Amino acid sequence: MSEENLAGNSTYTADSIQVLEGLEAVRKRPGMYIGDTSLRGYHHLVYEIIDNSVDEHLAGFCNNITVTIHADESVTVEDDGRGIPVENHNSGKSALEVVMTVLHAGGKFNSNTYKVSGGLHGVGASVVNALSERCRVEVRRAGKIWVQEYEKGAPQGQLLVAGVSEKTGTKTTFKPDIEIFKEEGLAYNSETLSHRIRELAFLNPGLSFTLIDDRKEKTHHFLYKNGIIEFVGYMNESRKTVNPEVIFIKGNKDNVDVEVAMQWNDSYSELIYTYCNNINTIEGGSHLVGFRTALTRCINAYAGKTNLLKDIGSLEGEDIREGLAAVISIKVSEPQFEGQTKTKLGNSEVKGIVETLLSEKLNDWLDRFPAHAKLVISKSVESARARLAARKARELTRRKTALDAGALPGKMADCQERDPALCELYLVEGDSAGGSAKQARDRRTQAVLPLKGKILNVEKARFDKMLSNEEIRMMISALGTGVGKDAEVDKIRYHKIIIMTDADVDGSHIRTLLLTFFYRQLPALLENGYIYIAQPPLYRVKKGNSEKYIKDEKHLTDHLLDVGLQNIEFTSVPQQPDKVILKKFIHQIQKLESLLRVIANKKDTEAILYVLKNIKEPFEALKTKESIDAAMVGLKTWLLEQASSVASQMDYTVSEDDEHGNFYAEISIVRFAQTRKTTFNFDFFNSPEFKELASLWKQLEGVAKQPITIKIGDTEKSFISYDEFAQHIIEESKKGNYIQRYKGLGEMNPNQLWDTTLNPENRTLLQVNVGDAISANETFSILMGEHVEPRRKFIEDNALLVKGLDV
Repeated sequence: MSEENLAGNSTYTADSIQVLEGLEAVRKRPGMYIGDTSLRGYHHLVYEIIDNSVDEHLAGFCNNITVTIHADESVTVEDDGRGIPVENHNSGKSALEVVMTVLHAGGKFNSNTYKVSGGLHGVGASVVNALSERCRVEVRRAGKIWVQEYEKGAPQGQLLVAGVSEKTGTKTTFKPDIEIFKEEGLAYNSETLSHRIRELAFLNPGLSFTLIDDRKEKTHHFLYKNGIIEFVGYMNESRKTVNPEVIFIKGNKDNVDVEVAMQWNDSYSELIYTYCNNINTIEGGSHLVGFRTALTRCINAYAGKTNLLKDIGSLEGEDIREGLAAVISIKVSEPQFEGQTKTKLGNSEVKGIVETLLSEKLNDWLDRFPAHAKLVISKSVESARARLAARKARELTRRKTALDAGALPGKMADCQERDPALCELYLVEGDSAGGSAKQARDRRTQAVLPLKGKILNVEKARFDKMLSNEEIRMMISALGTGVGKDAEVDKIRYHKIIIMTDADVDGSHIRTLLLTFFYRQLPALLENGYIYIAQPPLYRVKKGNSEKYIKDEKHLTDHLLDVGLQNIEFTSVPQQPDKVILKKFIHQIQKLESLLRVIANKKDTEAILYVLKNIKEPFEALKTKESIDAAMVGLKTWLLEQASSVASQMDYTVSEDDEHGNFYAEISIVRFAQTRKTTFNFDFFNSPEFKELASLWKQLEGVAKQPITIKIGDTEKSFISYDEFAQHIIEESKKGNYIQRYKGLGEMNPNQLWDTTLNPENRTLLQVNVGDAISANETFSILMGEHVEPRRKFIEDNALLVKGLDV
């Protein structure tokens, strides 16, 4: 056989076999370790470090965890655990360096160190380090503060003692590497992080979490003394409950700790979350099987004994679980998860343990609270009757061919292609927009289904009522999957289902109703990534006869700069920068100003600008009282000399920093009769925000130092600050352009609709997935449920965050 590879026409020999050393494998294939390099993987980095701190709590050594999102998109996770060991390891490196730079190194393999833990493979911290542009670990242990810094996983010097401290714990600060996370606009979502942190606080009663978002000056505290009892209460917050109190069951058998909390509500869907060692086993597993078996058997036995079943015969599991909110949390010393993602528990012995403990405790509850038991069983009987009615309705509907996979709605324009992977279905608001979409579409691969009015809110309706809604029946027919528990996702006709509604209040409502339907009745479509939302462009830019649609503010700036930077000549620099460097220069100025605006909530920005411009080694200025005094005198003089400064008074005090063995200054600057306090100390100069500012400032000065003088044509202008220069260039770039802020899809003709929303080469689609099922369920319940109070509270809490309000 020839060594030549016929497909690639290249040789395949021993030299083709690569061995990736150290953390190189993580950077080469990050998806294997964190799932992906999009928003989900971006947040997963934070979870990995938090989970290490939670494991310290499970071992009995950590009570407080603080997570801080910094203005530069770096994150700090700090705990008061034992601190990662810093002593020399038998590899010749410190134990800290081994943990941070070597895969499959950690304390989770030793049951004497961690009896129970979520981390099993010893890759969490090292993976985060490998995928970070920079990472800094500070360990308080044995009366000292130990520090080591890394870049892209590589240590930047030895482990050093940075001070003394009576406290213990680990503080990890990292910034994800944009070479790995290349998706444009990636940013930490504080709500996404708060949902995960809240979940961990529920699962670990007594463990206090604090989430600080420096970008918005928001702080959230999470501490739940009653654990998953409060978790279930939180899940039912926007619903009316059936049994007044949460049923809580706790037990231990064969070294497996089991906790179950459950409560029924008036909704028509079940919500059961399962955890093993704090890991959300979203695919269930043996603990969920044991729970369902015991629940069905116990309720049926009690209902039969008390003659509550009437003419139903017996209840099915889905009848009993309708409206059930439950949390199952188990702790196992040696969990066996199916797959690297740890989403399904495989320990076979756990099924019997959960089943036995739940049966014993639930039977006791049913006997002690007969009135509450009767309410639960009455709801289950109603569910059974609705199930039987839905079955008849489904059979009747099938006879009318509304759910028949071969019959398509009359208003629908199908596509010619039959391969689902190549087919797209547009769900369009209204017949008129549907008509434009039918004219604009690519008939080969794009189908259009116009929806008249607003579909039924399935959050408030049982299955039989839902099937009577014409618009829903049309969608079910078009998709070909069936619906509910009978859905067969492999029979779907389209792998892209695109919701296309107007960018107004009604359009948003219709979109929400459609997403509610998919989330409640066809969740597999969301899980498989088949649901999309059409994203119209935000701007239309016209100059002469040319016209262009622009996605967002950043792309508008890029477009304007492409034209506006062509005729600029720098007269204040020895080497003229090209257009690419100038464009990056403007973006870096905008990034610097954005960071300064965030920091302005806590510090005086002019004082920070003074440090950036005049103090090249800020840590040196902190070393002696004389050096920091000299810096403060310089700041005071500089503020008086600045034409842009309106400071009327500046005072400062210098104190000793015992922990770091240096000094710090507390500064008071008065402007417009308001006093702004600023502290220059070791922690501030070592903060991610200041490091990012210093890095940006160095890059800006590498292009052009202040003041900047430029020539446009015959006109010469000078700018004393970077911000003044950037604003002038952007305003100059707008001249001659007609810029229209675009309102949405409703006002487009077929050609525009094709160019902006249907053409795969130009369009922007937002893929919908359920990254956090708990928050998704909570949002749907609040916005689409029966109760008004939770909805009113949601509006009050978020009213000031609304953008682009349509009135």
